[in-house]
Amino acid sequence: MMTKEELGSLIIASEDQLYRVAKSILYDDSDCADAIQETIVKAFAKLHTLRQDAYAKTWLIRILTNECYQILRKSRNLVSIDAIGETGAEEQPDYTELYKAVSMLPEDMRVAVVLYYVEGFQVEEI
Repeated sequence: MMTKEELGSLIIASEDQLYRVAKSILYDDSDCADAIQETIVKAFAKLHTLRQDAYAKTWLIRILTNECYQILRKSRNLVSIDAIGETGAEEQPDYTELYKAVSMLPEDMRVAVVLYYVEGFQVEEI
């Protein structure tokens, strides 16, 4: 069984990955921060529900995606494609067209693409 110290180390090691996954769903940095913070709190509170340590990162990402969708449901904060393109251009000027293309995908496909191609998850994990 994973200890709280090991979970803490996993969270620290996964910080960038958690942000990218949250950003692919929420776009707003403050919403991403809220989702990540809630994910961390829930992960520590629900650590006993983790069945296999080997799937800890997948479990953590699942908690995060659930938190992101909960924030979306609460806020119903829709962002136009134009605003997404501007945000992407400021953050990663070399990938503007790719960022725009990915952002136009339906939400479930967008998350799957980010998890597979950016984060390196296996199809089974996604």
